[in-house]
Amino acid sequence: MAPVKLATLFGFFWLAGAAYAQDSSWQSAHATFYGGSDASGTMGGACGYGNLYSQGYGTNTAALSTALFNNGATCGACYQMKCNHHSDPQWCLPGTVTVTATNLCPPNSALPNDNGGWCNPPLQHFDMAQPAFQQIAMYRSGIVPIIFRRVPCMRKGGVRFTINGHSYFNLVLITNVGGAGDVEAVSIKGSNTGWQPMSRNWGQNWQSNSYLNGQTLSFHVSTSDGRTITSYNVVPANWQFGQTFEGLQF
Repeated sequence: MAPVKLATLFGFFWLAGAAYAQDSSWQSAHATFYGGSDASGTMGGACGYGNLYSQGYGTNTAALSTALFNNGATCGACYQMKCNHHSDPQWCLPGTVTVTATNLCPPNSALPNDNGGWCNPPLQHFDMAQPAFQQIAMYRSGIVPIIFRRVPCMRKGGVRFTINGHSYFNLVLITNVGGAGDVEAVSIKGSNTGWQPMSRNWGQNWQSNSYLNGQTLSFHVSTSDGRTITSYNVVPANWQFGQTFEGLQF
């Protein structure tokens, strides 16, 4: 179902990096790939985004090692990366790619960190969607050294709120977040309630145990760079579980 747009939007593209305050210094890591040539194997994932095509993330995505995933708090963050040609001139390609964190690359304690256990703590590692990986390295390489940095996420349209769950268990999936991209805190307000903090259930699914049926809903959303937006009355009183609504953007 297409998002229902009820909040005022201030432009077709949100160039969300104007006030971005994350550390943007280059760091070293390694990258592998998964998901097939069309990235169909990357759907779902530990951030809860489901179909990455319909959510607007496309094929420029990556699963993060435990050291970067931060128990789901990093979901939605954007990283610019390039292959470290000085370390691996045989397999690296020129240029950069920007990916969104959409999944966890789980550790494998049965394998050593330098031979298959690429995502074991404390390693910083990106298991990239294959189309993204092939923008910076050759397919046959398998694994390459990279350098990466956090960058602002640029999103089309507003932050989206998909309401799942049931009465007294509202599970809101938050997607399409610009700026820092990740979500640090969320509060919800019904037309008959005050502001109530939500708790992270998993990935970018946020939970409220209040009875909010039949109420207009508003949201505070805060990202890791300290910025907050408030989308007032973004969800109409006749909302139904499974619907998606679009609010303001960072």
